Amino acid sequence: MTLLLFGLFFLFMLLGVPIAFAIGASTLFALHQSGVPLMVVTQQMFQGINSFALVAIPMFILAGDLMAQGKVSEKLVSFADSLVGFMRGGLSVVSVMAGMFFAAISGSGAATTAAVGSSLVPELKRKGYDPASAASLIAASGTIGVVIPPSVPMIIYAVIAQQSVSKLFLNGFLPGLAMGLGLMSIAIAQAYKRQYPKGTPLSLTTIWNTLKDASWGLMTPVIILGGIFSGIFTPSEAAVVAVNYAMLVSLFVYRDLTLPQVYKLLIRSAMTTAVIMLVIAMSAVLSWTLSSWQVPGAIAQAVLSLSTNPYVIMLLIVGIILLTGVFIETASALIILTPVLLPLVLQLGIDPIHFGLIIVVGLSIGMITPPVAINLYVASSITQLPLERITRAIIPYLLGLIGVLLLVVYVPIMLGWSGN
Repeated sequence: MTLLLFGLFFLFMLLGVPIAFAIGASTLFALHQSGVPLMVVTQQMFQGINSFALVAIPMFILAGDLMAQGKVSEKLVSFADSLVGFMRGGLSVVSVMAGMFFAAISGSGAATTAAVGSSLVPELKRKGYDPASAASLIAASGTIGVVIPPSVPMIIYAVIAQQSVSKLFLNGFLPGLAMGLGLMSIAIAQAYKRQYPKGTPLSLTTIWNTLKDASWGLMTPVIILGGIFSGIFTPSEAAVVAVNYAMLVSLFVYRDLTLPQVYKLLIRSAMTTAVIMLVIAMSAVLSWTLSSWQVPGAIAQAVLSLSTNPYVIMLLIVGIILLTGVFIETASALIILTPVLLPLVLQLGIDPIHFGLIIVVGLSIGMITPPVAINLYVASSITQLPLERITRAIIPYLLGLIGVLLLVVYVPIMLGWSGN
């Protein structure tokens, strides 16, 4: 029955069936063939989304959309430029730094790519930067959007793995920072190789002025994460606070959004949330089915029979995560892989919080690996460049991010990290 389930799933995927329906239809048929009462399907779908933590998802999506559509991204870019724009190829570094700033607001890779790209691409072209390389760097920087908290994939993982959202958020900063520093290093090396120009001269006055302009946007992660870590509110409550704050800033401080625009953003955020929730609900049925058939345990035993060395097994797991991210978008891949791989890593003694960081970072790289490479599509749309050109230019940044992923995997293992 397991072969039937996965065979149907991949068949539906090849036929272009949306991921939620591919999961649901293949699981439904397999359960029917095995004689399980189909009432289980509706029960598990409801159970899968019956979690207070999931309330944070639509709220963080809406908050990110509100910030992305307004002037917040422009002001964050200006602040980043005042800090590092004086360097050779400074605008490349600005692209990454702005991506990190916006990542702490949006929780979405595509939103981060769109917000930073729309602000920086015209200036990068005007300064003579290679358009494909610039677009690929912005797309790569967008991957940080789902790693630096708040992070929608981290919330999904926390619900599936029954882990603390706050702990995942707290430990998500260092991997996100490492990704940013890795991309900056590659960008600076390319800037010297191609002799890119220096940018805005360093000025304390400029830094202060741009900091004041960007302060409303920079306060967003301070309010959200400060409130969570201080215990003032839960991650779900923090998401609602983020929406109210974003609405306040956009409508009354910067005054860059109108009520009709807010209405459109509400509709768009609701549609995005509906898709994510449907995938979660369908995947809950799949997870229950696999657990009932003891598939995760069988997979764990099969992998452990190949090697008992945790370093080798984790390398295999990394390969599975990266390969899955190539073909399946982040949230769906996370929902599919977590119930299968988590029992295996627990047998290895890997902390589930640590594994949450590994799988989120690994799947974030899938955002820049075609064919399912949403950040590349966004960058291509913004720059009007063919996807093939951007894909070729992304290779150095892709290798850099894979290197960071391996650090996230192996350094904590060697240090005996416990996730506390």
